[in-house]
Amino acid sequence: MIAYSFPPEGNAGAYRPLRFVRQLPKLGWMPTVISAIPSEYERHDPQLLRMVPDDVEVIRIRAHDLWQALQARRSKRVQELATSTEREHLGNRQNGQQSSFRAWLREKVRTAEASWYQPDMAMPWIARAVDAAVKVCQRNLIDVIWATAGPVSSFLVAQKSSARTGIPYVLDFRDAWTITFNQFEAGRPEWAKRLARRAMHQLLNGAQAVIFRYDTEAECFWRAYRGALDTSRIYIIPNGYESPIEQFAPPTGNKCTIVYAGTLPDYRYDTLLESLDVLKNTDPSRAKQLRLCFVGEGMDVLADDAAALGLSDIVETAGPKPYAEITRLQQEAHALLVLGRPPTMQGYELFVGAKLFGYLKAGRPIIGVLPQDETKQILQSVGVRTVADVDSVSEITTVLREVVDNWSKGTLSLLAPDQKACETYSSERQTAVLVRALEGVPAEKPFVPGSQGIPPSLRETIEKDDWLEDADWK
Repeated sequence: MIAYSFPPEGNAGAYRPLRFVRQLPKLGWMPTVISAIPSEYERHDPQLLRMVPDDVEVIRIRAHDLWQALQARRSKRVQELATSTEREHLGNRQNGQQSSFRAWLREKVRTAEASWYQPDMAMPWIARAVDAAVKVCQRNLIDVIWATAGPVSSFLVAQKSSARTGIPYVLDFRDAWTITFNQFEAGRPEWAKRLARRAMHQLLNGAQAVIFRYDTEAECFWRAYRGALDTSRIYIIPNGYESPIEQFAPPTGNKCTIVYAGTLPDYRYDTLLESLDVLKNTDPSRAKQLRLCFVGEGMDVLADDAAALGLSDIVETAGPKPYAEITRLQQEAHALLVLGRPPTMQGYELFVGAKLFGYLKAGRPIIGVLPQDETKQILQSVGVRTVADVDSVSEITTVLREVVDNWSKGTLSLLAPDQKACETYSSERQTAVLVRALEGVPAEKPFVPGSQGIPPSLRETIEKDDWLEDADWK
């Protein structure tokens, strides 16, 4: 298993391979994991190591180079400076010309990085990880090489290892790389983007199996990379949770507590704050019964926005917490909140935060403030009716009133997702699908090209004739 993100990394990408590592031995497969030691962990959580089975070998490869090490040290110094008494002095020293020059310089550096590091910033990991994978294949009876991305570098590790050993490889998409918006890819010059697409075509074409999260995502890749896939090699495995679902026993408290856990800057919450403002001004008795708790990265801007609207008595924020602490907060919540990406982000319809599946496991009511996206479809498929259109303040306000009313009447359990329907997303079921992909056995529910439409924000990009510049290049 090629998994760049793996415990003690605690970011969202680490949980998918972790769930498979825990479930595969039950189905007769013993994984060996090749993971990374990054320059800096995004969310270091050593407690997650306890969840890795003792008999699973994990080989860790250093994943950084001199340039990235220097950048990591610089970033750390900037963060330390920002929290010191020198912050104000530094701000006063910088004039508009200096700020403009530094912004220009940062843009040039990012463009240079996007051009040099192919396919992504994890490029220095590839050669070392391939060597490690080949050694594992030489000393063990390895049947298949499975890689999950991002980063896409993991796919190249699988492809190159397969070429050297003759062992087939399987690709697992956690994001729609090269199709949806990605900050790193957006900074690339056009020649580098074409190179990335051609490399992706080769990766897809050579794989024994390719796993996507949704039929819509598979449809996008089917159309964008014409001729690289056939239906017998496509499998659908969304993110999920590890059973069993918790039984909902409403916690005590004098307020209805709604929890949001995870990163925030890339998600849209403006209309949620507007609806809270409306509720506070038109229905203060209900507003006083509400408490929204946001936990994770990027909460400072939300705290400022809430304060500007006079909502600090309703909205609370906190920084990132370990997995165990997040689990406790969810258990103490009366309802859980999920948000969507802004429509300005290409491919926003395909984004589903990994937190959603932790919410399903928690067995609590889920409030969705969402555009027309995959998250909304999943919630509707499991019977959640407390979903509001992100552009409708009135719908959001109505949903909040419904949750508060059910809380005050002690009937919140009526708003919880249908547990039977949620079982579709259990890791036990999903691992059974994964095993078919590892064995090269076609999926029980085959992908049908044309059964799904292309999301509006991706139509122009995917359907244009020059996606690969020239289909004959391959």
